[in-house]
This record gives sequence, structure tokens and C-alpha cells, in this order.
Amino acid sequence: MKRHIALPVVAAMLAASGLAAPSQAQLARTFVSAASGSDGNNCDRPTPCRTFQHAHDNTLANGEITVLDPGGYGSVTITKAISIINDGVGEAGTLVSGGGNGVTVNATATDAVSLRGLTIKGIGFGGGNGIVFNNGKSLTVESCVIRSHVGAAPLGNGVVLQPNADGSFAATDTLVADNHNSGILVRPTGGAVDAVISRAEAYRNNNGIVIDGSQSTGTVAGALADSLLGGNAFGLVVNSATGQAPTQVVATRMAVANNGTGVAVGLAGTASLRIGQSSVTGNAHGWQIVTGGFLESYGDNMVDGNTADQGPMSLISTK
Repeated sequence: MKRHIALPVVAAMLAASGLAAPSQAQLARTFVSAASGSDGNNCDRPTPCRTFQHAHDNTLANGEITVLDPGGYGSVTITKAISIINDGVGEAGTLVSGGGNGVTVNATATDAVSLRGLTIKGIGFGGGNGIVFNNGKSLTVESCVIRSHVGAAPLGNGVVLQPNADGSFAATDTLVADNHNSGILVRPTGGAVDAVISRAEAYRNNNGIVIDGSQSTGTVAGALADSLLGGNAFGLVVNSATGQAPTQVVATRMAVANNGTGVAVGLAGTASLRIGQSSVTGNAHGWQIVTGGFLESYGDNMVDGNTADQGPMSLISTK
């Protein structure tokens, strides 16, 4: 006569013998759903997960998390090459409070991370940051909304790029607004970093976009195009410090309007900004240059309607 052993008995026998049941396999593509997801699922299409973090932990390196429907998916710490993608299903994102980050990237030097179609919003209660990139090869942010993050520094920023080694950042079609400190802050602590920002909108932040090499040892390079900076205390800030990384930025087809200071360059360091085909208008100060900074115009900008300008005229060069 055949004997049938119940599954719970088999599991107990495996545990007693030191053998474990097979762990849940990771997938190259996982899915999250606010409507039908559960973090008890394996994150495949028929049985999606509920949170970004659980999906991340069940996704293979170089894999992708796909958002199936609108909802809040919690904060996530990324430790590998991965993409989180919302391709138009509605608002999908994270609410941030308690001094935390919506997305934290602590990846390795070979890991590329990309985020698309996410909303990361601060709700007070201790403040926080939207996205913080600490380590990794690169971060790409596309079609995201990052707003309302509060708190004293180092909190209150939309996006913070602070790698301690070489890295790169790209943002396109992205809105940063109503953040207490910077909308986008590129301030590495070591290595060479390049930042490419296009079709970005920065509204009502303390600083709209900051490219800052004052704490780094490698060149910090920025390229900005087709972007709008308005209603910030400072629109665009390009900064470095004596003995630190040279900071070199080129900006094309920018609208910098109705800020406290439209463009600020130098701030006691070695920094340069080359700007063309752009409008700087309606600001309390159109531009501000501190000794050590360098501003070069390509001669095709529209600079008028500002209340005043600051800085030595000898530091402005025109091609």
C-alpha cells in the first residue's frame, strides 16, 4: 500500500534535516498593482506585488518593474541596475515624510538605474527628499513629478545627486516644484560627474537647479536645454570652491523668469556657465557673479526686464 505524506509533514522533515524549501525565484520583469497586488505574491503579471520595494527585491539585476494601475507604491531603496516604469496608467508614486526619501539609490559602480512616469510628493511630518542618488553608474529620470519636499538641509530637495565616485545623471520632461531647498541638486562628493537636463520645469523652489562641484575632486559638467525656471529664489546656480572640482555648464534655450536671482555663477569658487538662445527676464537680479566665476554669453540671449544685476562686468564674456 502506498503511503501519502501530507505537505506540512514534508516541510517539517526538510527543516529538521537542514534542507530548505526552494526560495522564490527572481524575475527579469515584475509588476506592481494597487488594485490587485500583494507582497505575498511572486510579482509576475497574474500575481503582481503591492509595493516597489517588494518588487525590487524580487527582480533580477538589469530587470524592470512595470506599474499596472494608479496608486501609491511606497518608498524604495535601489541596490542594483533596475528600471521602474509607469507608461501612462495614471499617477503612480510615493508620499514622503518622516525625514525619509521617496527613492534612494545605493547601487554599485556598474549599475544603471532609470525611473519613468513617477510622482514623488512630500507631505510634511518631518520632511524628506524625493530622489537621492548616493552610488551607481547612472540615474535617468523621465516624465516624473517631484514636489513639496520640506525640511532643513539635507532635507527638502526634489532630486539630490551626491555620488562619491564617477557617475552620470539625465533628466527629461520632469517637473520639480515647491521644494524648500533645491529642485535638482547635483553636488557630488568625489569623482567626475556629468548631468544632462532637458525639458525640465523648476517652479517655486529655493533653488531651481544647482550644479555644484564645491565638495568634489573630479570635473562636474552640466548640459541644460529647453527648460523653464520660474518663481525660485535662485533659478540656476553654478558653483564650485577653491581647490575643488571645476564646474562647467552650458545652457541653451532656457527661460529663466520671475526668480529672485535668475542666474548665479561662482560663489567663491571656479565655475563657468556658457549660455545661448535663452531669455533671462523679470527677475529681481538677472545675474549674479562672484569672483572666481565666469559667465559667457553667445550673444543671442534676451536679457531685460530684470530689476538689477550684480557682479563685475569684467567677468562676462561675449562670443
